[in-house]
Parts: sequence; structure tokens; C-alpha cells
Amino acid sequence: MKYKNFKSKRMGLPPGTIDYLPDRKTKTKIRLISFDEKNFSKIEYQNIENLFPLKPKTSVHWIDIDGYPTMEILEQLGKQLNLHPLVLEDIATLDERPTITEYENILFIILKAVTYNNRIKKIENEQISLILGNNFVVSIQEKGENIFSLIGERIEHSKGRIRKMGADYLAYALIDIITDNYFKVLENIGEEIEYLEEELITSPTTYTLHTIHEFKQELILLRKSVWPLREVISTLDRIESEFISESLGVYLRDVYDHTIQVIDYTETFRDIVSGMLDIYLSSLSNRMNEVMKLLTIISTLFIPLTFIVGLYGMNFENMPELQWSYGYPLVWIIMVVISVIMVFYFKKKKWL
Repeated sequence: MKYKNFKSKRMGLPPGTIDYLPDRKTKTKIRLISFDEKNFSKIEYQNIENLFPLKPKTSVHWIDIDGYPTMEILEQLGKQLNLHPLVLEDIATLDERPTITEYENILFIILKAVTYNNRIKKIENEQISLILGNNFVVSIQEKGENIFSLIGERIEHSKGRIRKMGADYLAYALIDIITDNYFKVLENIGEEIEYLEEELITSPTTYTLHTIHEFKQELILLRKSVWPLREVISTLDRIESEFISESLGVYLRDVYDHTIQVIDYTETFRDIVSGMLDIYLSSLSNRMNEVMKLLTIISTLFIPLTFIVGLYGMNFENMPELQWSYGYPLVWIIMVVISVIMVFYFKKKKWL
């Protein structure tokens, strides 16, 4: 990632300094979805200022910023919602660890959403920032892939209970769909591991070893994303905040159980991939042993033959077989018979 060492560039800067990433050229879309049990509206905006003030106060407002926001959008968002400078700094910094922080006027959550790129066979993650207020939720997606489109459809068509609930339930729904994406990624990884196991058994190559190593790295990335997610959801369930209603606890515990399942699957896949590495090394060792066994048997077959040929190649004058007309074919017959006997003996001992 281009911003891999971004934190080192911010060393020495005052806390709350927004050090923007100019190389993130994702097109930013801003949507405002306002709803209650009976009403629904969806409007796209070019800037944040036109969104405010949020009306009506009795509705739930979802500000969905799809794509890495520009510096201007960040500043407008901070001004309109009176956000702490540290919140804006964390939104702009895309390598933050998933966490949850409560401020006087908002609850700020950072999560990592993952997807599986089937074309390059890699896990891709993006930072999702959620800002939860009394009657609004702001979601900021890094890559502009709009992973929350299903939530928008549920709200628009009044599916489920989301239109009857508050902003905290909307935040839960967004977290839930992020968690569900982990299962989709695990399904893809499971299929790839099955193919890799077949290749490992039938015809392992150095490419197989390279693929195994890549899977280990991908699972480490997945583990680093899902463990903090579990901590965030656990904190949400325990926190006593005006932004989280007590009735939401049962839903948060359900998502928490899902994260536990994701962690279990991830650890299982890590064990499988580690075992595959051992199998690959054992396979190479067995193949080497087979080659060495074959070469040893061939060498053993030639030991008596070499002795006979060397014996009659000494060219002493008093060797009666040298003058015998049947000496040469007899030596050949003896060598062939010895070789056949040795081959049968090796097969009887199951060395061949």
C-alpha cells in the first residue's frame, strides 16, 4: 500500500493535525438518506455544507461518504458536526487500528472491511469510519465501492425493522454487514485452499510453495482485522452511552458471536495452511528419498558387474578364460543372471 509508512511521516506533528493523503484520487460521493417509519428521502450532494442543518429532527439521517474524502469535505464535516480534531485526523489516516472512542457529542468507530479479489486471489481491506450521534450516522468508506448498498435498499423498501429503529440500530446494521463480508472472504479462501490441497497431493511445485506462503500472509492480514473488530463490538455491548440504547445489546451480542466464528474459521485455515507447508516439505523429502533409493539400487546392481568386468580387465597372461572362445558370452550370461536375481530379491524385499 502506498500509505504503508504514512505514520512515520507524521512523527513530530501535533495531535489532531490532519495530514491529508493527496495520492488518494478516489471519486467521492456524498449521499444523505433520511428516514423514519413512514418517510424516506435520498439526495446526493456535492459538498457537506448543503446537508445541514439535518431536518426533520425526528428522522434518522445517514450521511454516506463513499470514497476517500477531500480535505475540503473533512474540514466541512468537522465544522458542521463540531468534531474533535483527533476524529478528523483518524479519518484521514487510513492505517488506523479498529477502535471505538466516545466524545461529548458523538461516538466514533473505526473498522476494517475486507473483500476478496478473485482476479488476483488476494484479500483487500479498507478503512470504514462511523460517526454516531443522537439522530444521525456518518459512514466514510475509503475506496468508494459502496459496500453498504444493501442497507440503503433495505431502508428504501422498508425491509426489516431498520425504519422503525434509531440511529444506533443503523450503525449496528452497518457493522453487521461489514462482519458478514468476512464470511464471504472466508468462503473464497476455503475454496482456494481446497484447490491448493489437490495440487499439493498430485503435483506440488515451487509455485505451490509460493501460493501457500501468500495464503499465510493473507490469513495474518485477516486476523489483524477481525480481532480488533471483536474488541470494538464487545466495547459497544458493554459501554454505557447515551448513543447506544439497551435494546441494541441483543443485536450486538449476535454480531459478537459472528466475529468469534470468523476468528475460529481464520485460525482453522491458518492451521490448515501451516499443515500444508509441512506436507509440501515432507513431499519434497519423500521424492528425494525415492530418487536416492532408485540411484542406490542402480549402484548396487552394478557393484558385482563392476567387480566381474574389473577382474577380467586386469590383462594377466595366465587367465585361461581369456583364450576360451565361450568366455565372453559366458561373462555376459553371468552378469545378466546376477542382475535378474538381484532385481527379484529387491522386489521380494519390496525395495522396488
